[in-house]
Amino acid sequence: MEENNLDLNTFLSIFKRRKWDFILTATVVFLIIAVGTFIWPPTYRSTSMILIEAQEIPREYVMTTVTAYADQRLQTINQRVMSYKTLLDIINRFNLYADQRKKLSTEEIVERMRNKYIKFNTISAEVVDPQTGRPSTATIAFTVSFDGKKPDVVVQVANVLASLYLEENLKSRDKLSSGAAKFIEEETKNIQSKLVELDRKIAVFKQSNIDSLPELSQLNLQTVDRIERDIDQLNDRLRTAKEREGYLQTELASIPPDISNPDKARLKELRAKIVDLETLYSSRYPDVIKTKREIAELERRLEQRTPETMVGGRADNPAYVALASQLAGVQADMESIKRQITEAKNKRDSYRLRIQSGPRVEEAYKLLLSERNNLQLKNDDLMKKLMEARLAQGMEKDQMGERFTLIEAARLPEKPVRPNIPATILIGFILAVGAGVAMASVREYIDQSAHTIEDLARFTNLPVFTGIAEIVTRDDILRNRQRRNTLLVSFSILIVGGLLIIHFFVMDIDIIVDKIMKKLITW
Repeated sequence: MEENNLDLNTFLSIFKRRKWDFILTATVVFLIIAVGTFIWPPTYRSTSMILIEAQEIPREYVMTTVTAYADQRLQTINQRVMSYKTLLDIINRFNLYADQRKKLSTEEIVERMRNKYIKFNTISAEVVDPQTGRPSTATIAFTVSFDGKKPDVVVQVANVLASLYLEENLKSRDKLSSGAAKFIEEETKNIQSKLVELDRKIAVFKQSNIDSLPELSQLNLQTVDRIERDIDQLNDRLRTAKEREGYLQTELASIPPDISNPDKARLKELRAKIVDLETLYSSRYPDVIKTKREIAELERRLEQRTPETMVGGRADNPAYVALASQLAGVQADMESIKRQITEAKNKRDSYRLRIQSGPRVEEAYKLLLSERNNLQLKNDDLMKKLMEARLAQGMEKDQMGERFTLIEAARLPEKPVRPNIPATILIGFILAVGAGVAMASVREYIDQSAHTIEDLARFTNLPVFTGIAEIVTRDDILRNRQRRNTLLVSFSILIVGGLLIIHFFVMDIDIIVDKIMKKLITW
């Protein structure tokens, strides 16, 4: 048919021609949906709600070692609960999906349970962050639901899933707190062992450089100054002793060792005489020659004289003996002073070496002390953190930290969540009407016959003078009666469906609308 302007009369005529297409199609579609809705096995849902409670003890007193946010831990716990092994244990424990195990593999059944039958939803709220003081969105609770065919099994599985979340939270927090405490304890033991080893090195270093340590540098300088003064005093004493020795040697040379020997006195007189003669005469003068010959003879005789010729083998001149004793004492003092000077110089040189090696020893000693101080600070810090970690671990064991609390356990479901009969019937009614309109429109569009005089004139481009009225036979009357009966039945079905829809709307209009919108969004 060619396109033309459609008015109300045209629509009414089309409806009269295509009413059976509309009614039969709408009736069939509605019956299929209605029957499918009532024979569809019901699916029940049971839900548990778990609250995320904050830490009871203020964080200023006990700082927890669990630093992850609740959202992060929830995702981690959710992955553990939804693991293949955990879900397979639940399936085997409650003998779930026994009819599907013959058609699907175990992996497919577990995957379907994870994605289709288990629902995990978080509940968020606007809270103030205690650290920053700014409002933010935080997860304060979450729900775990399970869908199934048997209400008693559904509630049991939902409770098992909730208990798994609670247990995994306790395990994860205990693992994190105990792991932190164990790690800090191991680090503390490691640092303490290093401290012991470093103390041993410092003790060995101080033992090997005990005289050059930085704290002894001032004492070493004072000791060097004192030794220098002692050496100066010893040199003064040695100089005085040498002068005394020279004086005693001069005096001793002028005194004969023994009084009974006249040759010495004569030798002394001749030596004085030769001095006088040599000042007056030359060496060839007879008196000079004679005096020298006599001196030589006396010296020869004195040299040939043995100690046995002396009294008791010693000099018997008291003055000579006294001077000789003084000279021996002075010489002994000189030797003692020389030894003291040598010892003092050696000691001074030793202290000077200590002072020279002081900067090198001080640098190495400071490095050791700096390393020890750093290790000690780190050990103190770790000990403080270890105490905090142990407090946090005890807090987690007593469940006084952030925890999950089951505030609404899974209940035995009374109504199935699927199928949603009111929503399904309403959607079926809408689809049935739409299918009927679509079928009538298609049949009208593909129909090329003329139904009115205007259609015939338009198709042939010829004038039409008159039309023949429709001739109704007995068979036509019977056929129309059967169609009327069918139409009445179809209308009855549609009316019953409409009444059901109105009934459900009157009972729970808000719930029906919400479920219809969710169903439409899903489709």
